[in-house]
Amino acid sequence: MADDSRKNQRGVINRNGVIGSYAAIGDSFTEGVGDPGPDGAFVGWADRFAVLLADQLPDTGPDAGPHGDFRYANLAVRGRLLDQIIEEQVPRAKELAPDLVSFCAGGNDIIRPGTDPDDVAERFERAVADLSGSVGTVMITTGFDTRGVPVLRHLRGKIATYNAHVRAVADRYGCPVLDLWSLRSVQDRRAWDDDRLHLSPEGHTRVALRAAQVLGMEVPADPDQEWPPQAQRGTLEVRRDDIHWAREYLVPWIGRRLRGESSGDHVEAKRPDLLPL
Repeated sequence: MADDSRKNQRGVINRNGVIGSYAAIGDSFTEGVGDPGPDGAFVGWADRFAVLLADQLPDTGPDAGPHGDFRYANLAVRGRLLDQIIEEQVPRAKELAPDLVSFCAGGNDIIRPGTDPDDVAERFERAVADLSGSVGTVMITTGFDTRGVPVLRHLRGKIATYNAHVRAVADRYGCPVLDLWSLRSVQDRRAWDDDRLHLSPEGHTRVALRAAQVLGMEVPADPDQEWPPQAQRGTLEVRRDDIHWAREYLVPWIGRRLRGESSGDHVEAKRPDLLPL
C-alpha cells in the first residue's frame, strides 16, 4: 500500500512535501521547440518548470548543486506520435520512477487526417494507467485552443473532443491537469514562434508558470497576465507575413507529411537520465 503521508491534497507523491525528481515525456512541445537557449539547444516549458520545482527544495548544504538534490529528465522528442511515445518514453519514465511525470501526447495524432480522437484517447488512457502504477504522480496536458492558428483552426472541434477525454482520464486516475485550452494568454500571437505551430520563449514561460500553479505552487508571475499593447498592423504587412510563413514553414511542413518524414527523425531525447539541474 502506498504511504499516504507522502501525498499532498493534489495527489502528488513527494519528499517532505516537495517534489524531488521530475521526468517530462512528449513531443516537440515538451522538448521545447521554439525556445532556443544560448547554446542553440531548446529550453522549453518543461525545463523552465523543472527550475521552478527545484527552487522549492530546501537547501541541503554545501555539497548540493545550484538546485539542491533535485533531478530532472526530459525524454520528449519532436514529431513523436502517441504510440511512439508509449513505446520509447513511457518504459524509460517507469524505470526512472520520479516523483512527477508530465505526459503530453496525442497532439500529432489528432492533427493527422482520418484519426479518431476516441481511439487516440483509449490508447492514451492505457498509458496513463501504466505510468500511474510506477511513478509518484502523472500530470497530463490538454491541447491548445487552435482558433488562432491558421493551419490548425479547422481541427478545433476534434481537439476539444480529445481534451474532454483527457480530462475524464484525469478524473479516473487522480491526475492533475495542465489545461492549455483555458490558458488565454497563449491566444496572443506573441506566444507563438514564427512557424505558428510551436510556442515562443514567452509562451513556454507562461505554460511553465501555469504548470506550477496546477501543483499549488506560488509563482513569480501570473501566466495569464495581459500582454502589453502593440501597434495595429496594416493589411499589407499582415499579408506579407502570411506569404513568408507559408513559404518558409507551411510548405515544408506539408512536404514532410507527404513524404512520410518527421522533424524528429534521427533526434534523440535531450536529457534521458534523471540528472541535477
